[in-house]
Amino acid sequence: MGKLIVIDGLDGSGKHTQRERLYDALTSNGIEAYKISFPDYESPGCIFVKEYLGGAFGENADDTSAYSASLFFGLDRFYSYRKGWKSLIEKEGVYILADRYTSANAVHQLSKLPEEEWDAFLTWLWDTEFEKLGLPLPDAVIYLELLPEISIDLIKKRSVIENRAMDIHERDSEHLFKSYKAAMYASEKLGWKRIRCYENGKIRSVEDISSEILDFVNSL
Repeated sequence: MGKLIVIDGLDGSGKHTQRERLYDALTSNGIEAYKISFPDYESPGCIFVKEYLGGAFGENADDTSAYSASLFFGLDRFYSYRKGWKSLIEKEGVYILADRYTSANAVHQLSKLPEEEWDAFLTWLWDTEFEKLGLPLPDAVIYLELLPEISIDLIKKRSVIENRAMDIHERDSEHLFKSYKAAMYASEKLGWKRIRCYENGKIRSVEDISSEILDFVNSL
């Protein structure tokens, strides 16, 4: 079997950029690697995710329960896996690099629940995605820690630059603050590699962060 490496984090933390740099580093050393992203907006399996994030089920994230929304995202991953990269990860020596994965539910959906229900939700989530849906367990989850206030500022700037409307997660500051707290809990509970992407209230350099990520991946 190949290895599944997940890079996750709040919006603006550099998930896409760091996945690209890790891909380049691996392939330049002759390692076979492939990139996947979630949500997979081009996939038919993403229809419920697109409707949810677009506000079709309510203008606020809390209008859809943590369990219902998690199923939307889980089925998007199921479709992508079964129709796309299942045969790839079955090859020895291959690296699959994911921009978000089940870890995103363990942050953005976990945050909707009272803290006394967090452990039960994480147990349900792992059973649903990895047992019931049969998705592969990641070999490592790298969580790019970014303060929510920095994330909110970057989201707003990106929305203007790209002339793109923010989804229901992005425009809900309270949701992002709660998600940060949930991420800190989940990362400790589930053993993620957490990389702090800021120092003294400012984002660290892309090169500095990618060097830390590569050192970690090389240690696997």
